[in-house]
Amino acid sequence: MKVLVIGGAGYIGSVVVRELQRRGHEPVVYDNLRTGHREAVPPEVPLVLGDLADRDQLATAFQRYAPEAVMHFAAFIEAGESMRFPGRFFANNVASVITLLNTMLDHDVTRFVFSSSAAVYGDPDSLPVTETAFLRSTNPYGETKAMVETVLRWLGELSGLRYVSLRYFNAAGAADGVGEDHSPETHLIPIVLQSALGLREAVTIYGDDYPTRDGTCIRDYVHVSDLAQAHALALDYLTAQERSLVCNLGSEQGASVREVVEAARRITGIDFPVLMGPRREGDPASIIASSQRAMEALGWRREHSSLEEIIASAWEWHRTHPRGYASS
Repeated sequence: MKVLVIGGAGYIGSVVVRELQRRGHEPVVYDNLRTGHREAVPPEVPLVLGDLADRDQLATAFQRYAPEAVMHFAAFIEAGESMRFPGRFFANNVASVITLLNTMLDHDVTRFVFSSSAAVYGDPDSLPVTETAFLRSTNPYGETKAMVETVLRWLGELSGLRYVSLRYFNAAGAADGVGEDHSPETHLIPIVLQSALGLREAVTIYGDDYPTRDGTCIRDYVHVSDLAQAHALALDYLTAQERSLVCNLGSEQGASVREVVEAARRITGIDFPVLMGPRREGDPASIIASSQRAMEALGWRREHSSLEEIIASAWEWHRTHPRGYASS
C-alpha cells in the first residue's frame, strides 16, 4: 500500500517508515524539515519537501504519488512551549491537520492514522487510564490533540473517513539507526543521556513534591519500535474493518523522573549531576496507560517493555550520535 507519511523525517515517523518498508508497503515522506532530518529518511524513500498548511503543495503530492492511506506525525509536541505560544500550536496541530484531511477527502483517500497523545487526559482521576476517561487537557498541546479527535469523529460520521487515533504515552528509545534529535531537546531520557555525555551541565528535576512514591512525576514510557509496530497494525485494521478506533499506546507501567535518572546512571556508568527545580505549569503528577484495547483490537504486543531496555537503546544511539544527525 502507498502511504503518505506526514512528518516522516522526525523521530517516530522515521521509525514507522522503516516498519512500513519491512511489511511491504510503499511509504512517501512529506516533511518541511523544520524539526525533521533528511538523514532520518531512508535514501530509497521519496521525500517531498512541503508545508502541511499549503493545500496546493499537498494536492500536488496526492496527485503525484496517489497514496491509499495517510499517517500524521507533524505536530508541535512540547507541552511547556504550548503554554507560551498557544496560537502556534492551534495553527499547526489543528488548522493544518484540517487542511490535510480535506485534501485527503478531495482525493478520495479515507484511511488515516493519527498520532494523538496521553495529554488529552490531563491529570486523570484513576490509573491506569482507559480510553473512556474524561478528556481534560491541562495544556494547549493536549487540547489540540483532543480537538483533532473531535474533527475526526465528525468526518467519520459525515464524510466516510476511517481513522485510528493512537494516544501515545511517552515515546522513547532508539531503533534502526534512528534516535531522538530535537532542538531544543525537551524529553527526559535524551536530556539525561546528554548529561551523561557531558553535553549538559546537569539534569533538572522539575518538582519533587508531587503525590507520588518519590515526589517526582511518573510517566509511562513505550519503546519507539513498539509504537511503529502499532502504526503498521493500525493500517491493517483500516484495511480489514469498516469502523474507526481510538486506543492508548503505553507500557502499562510507570517510572518516576528519579527512577529514570537512576536507571540511566546504572546503564551509562556515569554519575552525572542532578538539580532540583520548581514544578512546571501543566504537568500532571502521574499518568499510566491501559493498553488493553490496542492489544485486543489491533493485536498489538509490546516487545521492548522494560525501562532499562528503552534507555539502553537510546544510550547506544546518543553515544554514537553525540550531536544528533550532525554527528554523521
